[in-house]
Amino acid sequence: MTQDQAQTYALTALTWLVGQEDILGVFLGASGASAQDLRERASDPQFHGAVLDFILMDDAWVIACCEAMDLDPSLMKPARMVLPGGQDVNWT
Repeated sequence: MTQDQAQTYALTALTWLVGQEDILGVFLGASGASAQDLRERASDPQFHGAVLDFILMDDAWVIACCEAMDLDPSLMKPARMVLPGGQDVNWT
């Protein structure tokens, strides 16, 4: 997956998240982002990573997002890994 593909995937997931009022409130509270930040950072690859990190916290959110937005759920983790901060950490 390329960074452009990952960003497109994340933008689609962000579109879903914005439409989920109950979950969006949790995201805004956890991330410290505001509604203004959603608009201003919609093209920021680091913000995209934060969106995918958040959705990946709950399998039900992954499934709901992917079903609603016609995304392949098996690509959410690879998309996250391509975006800034998504690389696996090796502690050795």
